[in-house]
Amino acid sequence: MTAPLPGIRRRLASLAYESLLLLGVLAFAFLVPQLAITALSGKALPGWILLAHVFVVLGGYFLWSWRQGGQTLAMQTWKLQLRAQDGSTPTWRQLGLRYLLAWPSLLFYGAGLFWALFDRDRQFLHDRLAGTRIVFKQ
Repeated sequence: MTAPLPGIRRRLASLAYESLLLLGVLAFAFLVPQLAITALSGKALPGWILLAHVFVVLGGYFLWSWRQGGQTLAMQTWKLQLRAQDGSTPTWRQLGLRYLLAWPSLLFYGAGLFWALFDRDRQFLHDRLAGTRIVFKQ
């Protein structure tokens, strides 16, 4: 039996809460090291390096959280869990693909989130393409 699927509103609320929590993650794992590097070298790093640093920090946070129980901090609060389509733990490949696809899903005006309004299971586009789904934590 598959776990019940949460509604779009619950998943969007979790996403909004996640964005607040990410401020703390980025402050600790991005801002502090960048300030130290700038203070020691006397100059700021190029923008592409800063973007790559953010990409790696957020990737580490999400991939580690999803692999260690299928939940980020916000997902724990909203009692949500990331699973593979068949209900198993997602593979590293699925997790990496989901992370990579979530960027354009959000950055193209939330088109991948809007997709959920038309998807038969109300899943986001990056979940559909990665073979994952968000379910209620059981």
